[in-house]
Amino acid sequence: MFIQPIDYFLVVWFALAAASTLYVGFDQYRNNPEPVVMKWGFILVTLYMGPLGLLLYVLADKEPRPGEHEAFTSPLWKQGVGSTIHCVAGDATGIILAAVITATLGLPMWLDLIVEYLAGFAFGLFIFQSLFMKSMMGGTYWENVRKSFLPEFISMNFMMAGMAPVMSFLMMGRDMRAMEPTELLFWGVMSIGVIAGFALAYPANVWLVARGLKHGLMTDRLQDRKQHARMQMQQADARGHHRRDPGSASHGGRGGAGHRMRSDATTPQIAVLSLVSLVALGLGMGAPANWLNLTLSARDVGGVIMPRGMIMDRDTPADAMRDMAATDPRLVSASYGLAAKGDQDLPYRMENGVKVFELRPSVVRWHILPDVAVDAYAYNGQIPGPRIHIRQGDRVRINVTNGLPEETTVHWHGLILPNQMDGPAEITQAPIEPGQTYSYEFTATQHGTYFYHPHARPDRTQALGLYGALIIDPANPADEVAADHDYVIQLQEWLVREGLTYPSMPMDGGMPNFFTINGRAYPSTETIHMKVGETLKVRFIGTNNGFIHPMHVHGGPFEVVARDGETIPASARYLADTINVGPGQRYDVIWKAQRPGKWLIHCHIPHHTTNNNVEQKGGGGLMIIIDVG
Repeated sequence: MFIQPIDYFLVVWFALAAASTLYVGFDQYRNNPEPVVMKWGFILVTLYMGPLGLLLYVLADKEPRPGEHEAFTSPLWKQGVGSTIHCVAGDATGIILAAVITATLGLPMWLDLIVEYLAGFAFGLFIFQSLFMKSMMGGTYWENVRKSFLPEFISMNFMMAGMAPVMSFLMMGRDMRAMEPTELLFWGVMSIGVIAGFALAYPANVWLVARGLKHGLMTDRLQDRKQHARMQMQQADARGHHRRDPGSASHGGRGGAGHRMRSDATTPQIAVLSLVSLVALGLGMGAPANWLNLTLSARDVGGVIMPRGMIMDRDTPADAMRDMAATDPRLVSASYGLAAKGDQDLPYRMENGVKVFELRPSVVRWHILPDVAVDAYAYNGQIPGPRIHIRQGDRVRINVTNGLPEETTVHWHGLILPNQMDGPAEITQAPIEPGQTYSYEFTATQHGTYFYHPHARPDRTQALGLYGALIIDPANPADEVAADHDYVIQLQEWLVREGLTYPSMPMDGGMPNFFTINGRAYPSTETIHMKVGETLKVRFIGTNNGFIHPMHVHGGPFEVVARDGETIPASARYLADTINVGPGQRYDVIWKAQRPGKWLIHCHIPHHTTNNNVEQKGGGGLMIIIDVG
């Protein structure tokens, strides 16, 4: 499933890479007089580098016309391309295989890089250099290992110096799907890393070829000519006559004498180049640790996407990254349009005098505006969650079945109940793991306006939509402050960027850009209809996580009659037109319709009455209309 724009680009990129690889493979074996090991080198590098690999093949190695391969490949820059291709094909294959294995095993990134380096160097030296080229170079396998060691060491150091920071910064950036081999982005990062490694290794390979320390491009036209050349070399070896075939390294020669190349590089030159390659390797592998937490692994944070602007440094723990991560759209189990309503009465069944309710949190897609949907966590497919409406003295049991990809609990905010029913994870109960069910049972001894929400990672899960009203009617109806209309307002803040929903938090990268009343942003909020002279009880519930909302009612003052579920004595009630509703707070107010017209209830922070900083039809976000006829 494509969840970011980069996913579409990667599909196109890898389609081009596949087409390029097919062309190179077909052309190499049909038309190009290249040794087999170089054929496979270009095929693998084109697979890893896509159209760039095809470009290198066409510009540097593909025979333009029959019989011209030797002359065409003779320039030193092309010989350097061939040498680098051979290095990258072997080393990158080892690195990529190691990256898949280390990610699967859950090794930390710092160890991942070390294993990748060792695997790449080993595969390049022992397989691609010493084994695959043995038939061309002659001599024994271990002779080739010894002679290839230093050039391969230098080349590999530069290549890994280019790949390591690319992999570190891109894999451990915002979109950590790049750490998962099952994700397309992982392979995209590998492709970019190989390109960076090729670019950094190329200058060193040009010098190595020029000094006779590595092979460049070669021409292989007739198998019997190769065999004859090898026989001559073996006879020359037996007589102790050593020579260098200059075409084998820098002039597109026929091979066969490559292992007898004589280098004119001095010992200080080789030593300094080796030292510089080690310095580059150290910087490439070590420098990212100054900005990234390289102790993390794919199992810790693989697959999560963080919001833009989140400050991530070498001390940022995996829990913080997971907490701020976007909801995975692939986990959405149902989608709801504007016709769906939250805060609907939750049905119950009676069992031996106990009212039994069922709650199931899950991942849903919920429209807050016609063109804006959030990938949210919802109880029973509703935002806000279904209203639990009971009576003082009721014995209730709420079975909570966790349909989320993470643990949860439920806290019954403001209620007096047995401690083991209170809901804090790891304190009064073990968290409810995905797929598990936990039953809360208690007797409602209070009455008033309450709500329920998770107490396991509430900064994430409540911010993503887990909350609902709990309304308890008094046992004595006379204790209720009556009104003609009763309306519950539950507040929420959302962060929606680039098609992803993040838990909004008052911190860098987590600031909300949408705000809702009962799961909708104005102008998609409901309208309350009433007549002049009627009264309206508004139950404000701070189900939001991050901000205090000064809720204001137009058209005259209201009377504050209850706070946090407790009814205020008549003598202590007071008039106001704005009440500050903080997270977790509840206020019951009575407003009387004194004039006909459309009167607003809204947050008095103007930014909170916009949708992504834009007003629509006079406002947005935390606004709702009272239509008085």
